Amino acid sequence: MANTPNPAAPKPSAGTPSSSVNVSMAIIVIPLLFVISILIYMYVFGNGSHFEGHTNTGKPLPGDYFGQVYKGGLIVPILMTMFLTVITFVIERLLTITKAKGKGSTVNFVRKIKLSLAANNLDGAIRDCDAQRGSVANIVRAGLTRYKAVSATHDMDKDQKLESIQKEIEEASALELPMLERNLVILATIASVATLFGLLGTVLGMIRSFAALSEEGGNGAEALATGISEALINTALGIGTSALAIVMYNVFTTQIDKLTYGIDEVGYSIVSSFKEHN
Repeated sequence: MANTPNPAAPKPSAGTPSSSVNVSMAIIVIPLLFVISILIYMYVFGNGSHFEGHTNTGKPLPGDYFGQVYKGGLIVPILMTMFLTVITFVIERLLTITKAKGKGSTVNFVRKIKLSLAANNLDGAIRDCDAQRGSVANIVRAGLTRYKAVSATHDMDKDQKLESIQKEIEEASALELPMLERNLVILATIASVATLFGLLGTVLGMIRSFAALSEEGGNGAEALATGISEALINTALGIGTSALAIVMYNVFTTQIDKLTYGIDEVGYSIVSSFKEHN
């Protein structure tokens, strides 16, 4: 079943380095994208070549969508900012999650680790982690390294050693996993509000259209139709942005769930292997 956007999705706690990077990136990127959206709205969509009389105060040329988008009103730059924000953080999440997976298939990596553990080949499993890299491999390597260390000590009983291994895996996971969920809350928020802003722009456009119709004494059917068409542009932008954010949010949360499951599976195998061979 598809995951639904949840603005309260887990994220790094305040004060951690990843949290600071997350906040700093959002503070810088979103205002920058808003400025870019305004410039595109004014100088690309609002260019006089898209309108009758070569001025953006005239009607859009027939079939010229840039001019029609410009006539959507001041809500358009806000919706464009949301759209560009989604694109930016989708690219950022794709790069981050791809890096977290490491080199090659995560499924094959998990299988290799389980086979090495079954043969009690810790050094081989650690070499596989070094070759795989990424967040999953880092977490598994931390558990394997602690496994190897406690196996050589006689100062702890078996239960203490197991607890030490489990704690090491949990601590490594607490450092690596928040990085995978970073910025998903932004996608979830945009998924919720983009449609609302689109409807707001449409309502404002409809108000202007009917106000113009009343001023013309009911003889402005063509103007009314044009105004409604321009107002609905906001709805289209809002729905499109929201749909993209929802789809990519679900894609990313599904990928993160698979990585988390792989980590849990290997963690269980490490503990089971220790119980069997010690």
